[in-house]
Amino acid sequence: MSAPKIGGKWGDLVPRAASGVAMIVVGVLAIWLGGPVFAGLAVLVSALMVWELMMMVAPNRAGNAVGLAIVAAAVLVLVFWLHSPIGLIYLLIVPILAAFIARGRRLVGAAYGLAIMLTGYGLVALREGAGLSVIFWIVVIVVVSDVAGYFVGRMLGGPKFWPKVSPKKTWSGTVAGWVGAALVGVIFVQFGGATSLIWISPLLAFAGQMGDIVESALKRSVGVKDSSALIPGHGGVLDRFDALLGAVVFLILLSQVMPLPLTEG
Repeated sequence: MSAPKIGGKWGDLVPRAASGVAMIVVGVLAIWLGGPVFAGLAVLVSALMVWELMMMVAPNRAGNAVGLAIVAAAVLVLVFWLHSPIGLIYLLIVPILAAFIARGRRLVGAAYGLAIMLTGYGLVALREGAGLSVIFWIVVIVVVSDVAGYFVGRMLGGPKFWPKVSPKKTWSGTVAGWVGAALVGVIFVQFGGATSLIWISPLLAFAGQMGDIVESALKRSVGVKDSSALIPGHGGVLDRFDALLGAVVFLILLSQVMPLPLTEG
């Protein structure tokens, strides 16, 4: 007798949870260790996202997608090795090449390619420069916002946030993500974080949600359900880390105008 299957709106819960736990374990370990381990994970994830991006915007150029993913990994390794602000110019190589490969979607390929490269670099730079606590805060915000939005959205339903772009995302789930992020900010304040975390955390969650919305719009425009099938229950790497792209790019911009609310030591 076969085991009963979970169906309906909770049908993806088991594979989603299993994959999520595995990613959390690997991610937390890499974040904790930092250094080459965390940088290596950032390089791998960034390369996979570049590959998925190019397979969506230029599906008939699979060889170019693989090649650009290798280039993305090499560029990040070079930038980390140079460890110089001047070296950041090399991050532009990937979006420029992406624009050539994407042809009909040059702007999308270039913009998304740049976001991926900035995120890959930004995560490592933030880990080294601002410390463990900042990366941990970013990841917790993204995870809590996603989990709160998933469960509250599925349970309460209600009006859609942006039905033409992301038909599953509801206002109830979106707001739940903001509330969850604010509560995370309150908790971090209790452990020594700046009080600004209470209002920055929901903004970070919103930036993450916008990252998810942008990827949803991209997938709808190219007619695919998932960026790939690499992660059971989650689709592709971009499907799982799209919110992280939005959050990290937002935090990089924020760090240019104010000190980060968390620093090591």
